[in-house]
Amino acid sequence: MRYFLALCIGLFFGLHTALTQVPKKSTSSDIYHSLQKLNFLGSALYIAAHPDDENTRLISYFSNEVKARTGYLSITRGDGGQNLIGSELRELLGVLRTEELLAARGVDGGEQFFTRANDFGYSKHPDETLKIWDKKAVLGDVVWVLRNFKPDVIVNRFDHRTPGSTHGHHTSSAMLSVEAFDLVNDQNAYPEQLDKVSLWQPKRLFFNTSWWFYGSPENFEKADKSKMMNLDVGVYYPMKGLSNNEIASIASSQHLSQGFGRMSDRGSQDEYIELLSGDLPNDTSNIFEGIDTSWSRIKGGEAIGKILVSVEENFDFVNPSKHLPELLEAHKLLATLEDDHWKQIKLKELQDIILTVCGLYLEASSEVSNAYPGSTVKINIEVLNRSNAPISFNSVSLASNSFNQNKILLANNQKKNLVLDLKIPETEQYTSPYWLTEKGSLGMYKVNQPEIIGSPETIPPFHASFELGFDGYSIKIEKPVIHRYSKPDKGELYEPFEIIPEATAKFSDKVLIFADRTPRKIPVTITAHKNGLKGNVKLGHNNGCVVDEEFIEFEIANKGDEKTLVFTLTPPSQEDESTITPIIRIDGKELDRELIEIAYDHIPTQTVLLPSEAKVVRLNIKKVGEHIGYIMGAGDEVPESLEQIGYTVHLIDPADIESGSLNKYDAVVTGIRAYNVVEELKFKQRFLLEYVEQGGNLIVQYNTAGRRDASFNDLAPYPLKLSRDRITNEDSDVKIIASDHSVINFPNAISNSDFEGWVQERGLYFPDEWDPKFTPILQMNDKGESPTNGALLVAPYGKGNYIYTGISFFRELPAGVSGAYKIFANILSLGKEQIDNTTDIKGK
Repeated sequence: MRYFLALCIGLFFGLHTALTQVPKKSTSSDIYHSLQKLNFLGSALYIAAHPDDENTRLISYFSNEVKARTGYLSITRGDGGQNLIGSELRELLGVLRTEELLAARGVDGGEQFFTRANDFGYSKHPDETLKIWDKKAVLGDVVWVLRNFKPDVIVNRFDHRTPGSTHGHHTSSAMLSVEAFDLVNDQNAYPEQLDKVSLWQPKRLFFNTSWWFYGSPENFEKADKSKMMNLDVGVYYPMKGLSNNEIASIASSQHLSQGFGRMSDRGSQDEYIELLSGDLPNDTSNIFEGIDTSWSRIKGGEAIGKILVSVEENFDFVNPSKHLPELLEAHKLLATLEDDHWKQIKLKELQDIILTVCGLYLEASSEVSNAYPGSTVKINIEVLNRSNAPISFNSVSLASNSFNQNKILLANNQKKNLVLDLKIPETEQYTSPYWLTEKGSLGMYKVNQPEIIGSPETIPPFHASFELGFDGYSIKIEKPVIHRYSKPDKGELYEPFEIIPEATAKFSDKVLIFADRTPRKIPVTITAHKNGLKGNVKLGHNNGCVVDEEFIEFEIANKGDEKTLVFTLTPPSQEDESTITPIIRIDGKELDRELIEIAYDHIPTQTVLLPSEAKVVRLNIKKVGEHIGYIMGAGDEVPESLEQIGYTVHLIDPADIESGSLNKYDAVVTGIRAYNVVEELKFKQRFLLEYVEQGGNLIVQYNTAGRRDASFNDLAPYPLKLSRDRITNEDSDVKIIASDHSVINFPNAISNSDFEGWVQERGLYFPDEWDPKFTPILQMNDKGESPTNGALLVAPYGKGNYIYTGISFFRELPAGVSGAYKIFANILSLGKEQIDNTTDIKGK
């Protein structure tokens, strides 16, 4: 049954919420709420562009107040944003934000979906967005999700009629939704999908408007609201002890990587939705008016509804298991229906209620968190009935292994345990985010299994199928194999059970800078994922590099242990960029993956398999100085990058900053958003400026405008105003407007060629006003826009220099962009021309 979810596509899309491993512990109130939702046959889908775009108030309202099956389609996974809690960026940030969305849906009751679109960074117009995304493919993904989910109503977060007024991704998400609304029922639109799904026509399409889209509350008050519905989403749920607003606040607070942790909210609150297509309900507080959301909606459903509505109306909160006979009768009838869409969805909902009213606990837990193809692991099976209902445990199957028995009666609170051996096939695929399995493009992820497009996560590799008997009537329940364990400082924990290679490899440095042909030792760390690992490693490289060792043999005795092997690499003689790859050879197989763990308390631990590689940059670069002080902000890898070009970087605790404490550093750098997220800095700013006044260089990397309690007037020694100006195209024109300035000439000569090969963007949140004492160094502009000069500003202050830059060094340096390294080295060396210690950088 290991591909159970993949084979049942309709069921998969109807019920696929977070594949979290922690079993839900339902109270009687939870069961009653599930019964209410079971008896509502209507669906609503919210559509926007990114994680955090969703209106959790509306999603929670539709799910918890209306009782509708509710989903959120995020066009992207938020891969192009910043990370306020760690160093994950790009595809790893997308994995983190995917899990944060799933955590939010676990709170507000919604389901989560995606397209294959890659969040390539900020875009100023949907024309650019849809070109990079491949509009036809992403539109097809939206149509696919609609045909699977079959929403009655759709709500867009953004306005499709205002291109160029906001993030191009935002407007694009609405434009795609509007177009898909008309295509989803067209048999000529993406006809290849119709082998697996059927046509569908949503009844209504809305835009979730507010005063913000009108510029002010006053403008919105005067707006024509004849096509709008007003929903009070501040309702209170006595059985939950929470208002809808509080649930929404908790849900949106799961977006911690974006700094969305916030206070909860209570009280009446209006949400407005404007009708775009379909008919406007007469009752402007009921989006499902005129849509049959009862069991009579499906052929043969009336008899089922009669049973289940009666259970809901007479629900026994003290002894919910008394309703088991009626629930089983409804299950029997439901299993015979023709309507496959609602049948699969409601069968799963009903099965969950049957389990919870009886306190049935089913678990298949591996003794280890991961295994490799060809290995055998033990799976602990637990079955427990915590009611007086007569239930038998008939069998359990796991892949090709099954345990059959004479129907064992499950006595109240007497658990049954057994152990099964699970043989992992040699051909088993590794477990990793399915959209990262193959290399995609700037705007699109590549997925070779069309049927799983839209899914938030990779399907668990193995499921256990339990057969339970209820007075002669059997029901099969699927449970994913998980790993349950405990830690002394955390208690009981759950992790996914995953399939990984026998060994993985990683470099300590992802970028290697060479200023000449001096050979360097390159450590490669091998991690064993099996006992008794033997093999060898060779270093894959281009023809310009020379590696002294053809391959290195290794042995690792125990699973989980590591061994570091050291190669000697000589780079090309000329400036060059290439990659090196460690290739592990074991028993005739070649392995070249790195295992990356993403671990935070608010999401399940994620493991990601990516190609293991490092970028080798042969670059003529010089620097002055040695010791750099770094004040971390929201999290970046700039310190590691500076160490890569020969600096010794010292992380500074802001609490330790005092008069004279910074004088030992050749320069001091603040990390991205440091003044936004480090409260201490506003009390230490005077010491930072004192350091500059006495001859130091202070480099302040970008901060966001309007996200700081204190005025930005004290950010610099002279007036400086931040804006939201940004250059989003990494290939946009750059003009050096201070060609005689030291920062352009010493110790490295900067030319236009140094702005080639950049990634994602040029920079963001540039200042748009500054004191004349600042010298703007660079001029940039995206196509069709006026130039901005605020990317790099330098001002002398006392004996030193204050530098403010919105250039996205936090992206460019970890990506090994040569020109970015040269510019940053010049910034750090500013004002030191008279010091005769200029050095060629030979790396670490």
